[in-house]
Amino acid sequence: MASFSFGRGNAAKLLRLPLYAAGRIGTWVVPRGDRWVFGCGAGIGDGALAMWTVVTDAGHRAVWLTRNPREVADARERGIRSIPRDSLRGWWATARAGVLVVTHGLGDVNRYGGSDAFTVQLWHGIPLKRIGLDSPATVQVPRLPGAPLLRRVIAGLYRGAAQRIRVLPAASDRSRGRLESAFGLGDDRVVVTGEPRVDVLSAGTSAERREAATGLLTRTGPLLRRQRALLYAPTWRDGAADPAVPSAAEWVRIVALLEKHDAVLFIRSHPLGEGAYSPPWSSGRVRMLGAELLPDVTPALPRIDALITDYSSLAYDVGLLSMPVVYFAPDAEDYARERGFYGRYEDVAGTDHARTWAEATEQLDQLLGDAAVWQERSARSATLSAQMHAHRDGHNSRRVYQAIRARGVPAPKGAR
Repeated sequence: MASFSFGRGNAAKLLRLPLYAAGRIGTWVVPRGDRWVFGCGAGIGDGALAMWTVVTDAGHRAVWLTRNPREVADARERGIRSIPRDSLRGWWATARAGVLVVTHGLGDVNRYGGSDAFTVQLWHGIPLKRIGLDSPATVQVPRLPGAPLLRRVIAGLYRGAAQRIRVLPAASDRSRGRLESAFGLGDDRVVVTGEPRVDVLSAGTSAERREAATGLLTRTGPLLRRQRALLYAPTWRDGAADPAVPSAAEWVRIVALLEKHDAVLFIRSHPLGEGAYSPPWSSGRVRMLGAELLPDVTPALPRIDALITDYSSLAYDVGLLSMPVVYFAPDAEDYARERGFYGRYEDVAGTDHARTWAEATEQLDQLLGDAAVWQERSARSATLSAQMHAHRDGHNSRRVYQAIRARGVPAPKGAR
């Protein structure tokens, strides 16, 4: 059963309107300072962590707002000063912040204290599926009398909140157009700097990245050097059931494939959803790689050999590593009708994308067993990435920081 849906989330937002109003009044009388406040819907990671390093290295005062004990522990381990997001101190830090940095939504920081702050929305991937104002899912509400009016209210609130964004990085001009449309922003706010979240895929040498990624993946158990590592990353179904959860017979086929090619399958379910992605018997070949174990999966990608996904933005990111992708989307037609894509799904996944696990495992068998198929899929992935990532030098975070400074944010005190 899914753990979150836009309908439930929007209903809660409407109930909190008095708190938003009270928070807005509070920010009128509390002066803003020069401290940067960070929050991330995925935990201590993603583009926010990359920006944290650049901002603190430049000498700015900064604090991270945490949501749970795991994030507190992760922040402490990294030497990051943190404050509970939903505490009075979290509100005060947000209300006093000079700059807010978020990755998912304005609720990454204290949702009642950021109404007039300089907000940097890093987002969390190049959108393939429609998002924000472009998606009907964004304004879903429970089926109640007056639901059409409530949807218009939610749309207005969403559009108003998006107007608080001063800087939104885009990976390329193509991605910028999607983000401008989704957030209702102009090109003065959506800037082609590259995404900070993928800087980690260019930092250091290939060997260093692979070694670091191996260390992350071995949290699930041993991973031998010779073993192939596959990552399955299904996307969130907006609160609906996931149609791709394997049956018992399909698990037999999947595990047999892994044994044949001496491979390990890591399953990365979406943090907002839950799925029964585990075989009905214990198998070291299939391992869960959930957000509770690894909040940010991007640093682990250099040790992954091939990706299986449906609509995840990882399909664009892994091309930076020339990683082959097998597209598996049993509900592509329904998803296109109900949620929608930017362009056609076939333009990304091709006309040969798998619709069943039988087709997916057949494609994986060919990929793992035929060097020519591997090379063709790798080239296809790299070409897609080149179309969507304008920068691949590991300096996206620095370009975002420069864009923020260019919009009037002062240098840290004492800097020349």
